[in-house]
Amino acid sequence: MRLTVSKLARQFGLSRTALLYYDRVGLLPPSGRTTAGYRYYTDKDARKLDAICRFRRAGLTLADIRAMLAAKGKPRQGVFERRWRALEEQILDLRSQQTLLVSLMKGLATGAIPAKVDKAMWVEMLRAAGLDEQAMARWHAEYEKRAPDAHQVFLASLGILEPEIARIRQWSQEWKPETQAPSSARTAD
Repeated sequence: MRLTVSKLARQFGLSRTALLYYDRVGLLPPSGRTTAGYRYYTDKDARKLDAICRFRRAGLTLADIRAMLAAKGKPRQGVFERRWRALEEQILDLRSQQTLLVSLMKGLATGAIPAKVDKAMWVEMLRAAGLDEQAMARWHAEYEKRAPDAHQVFLASLGILEPEIARIRQWSQEWKPETQAPSSARTAD
């Protein structure tokens, strides 16, 4: 059976543009072209697109998906394990954020949060929310990775001086789960 770009895209709930992009990056080239020059896809291509869609739902990058497809049915365990570890870290970060938010909301409800939050108070709230040094370092690393400009502004809002902000941001960029922030750069000081 021959499927057009539009029919195949519709079958998987994708845009036509997504399939054209997958073709352009070599992830899902069409099986051929009609005499008029239009792309067409086969049932085999549809099965391949099904695998691509499952891998995308699992959060794999296009590079990882390409590696999985190149393995030709022999799953590459390392790709799944890396994604699993990344999800575990995200879950831990989200739980930490959730705990912190609960603590902050309780403080707002009781009027315990003063108008100005400084470095010492912020660290105290993080500790009260159950975050240890590693969790605080991970929090800074994620903030730096996801929103570096906002991280800078946030640190300055706590009254931290520029040299210390630079140190915090530097180790946040270099932080790995098995490491800990140098004591001279920690916000917990």
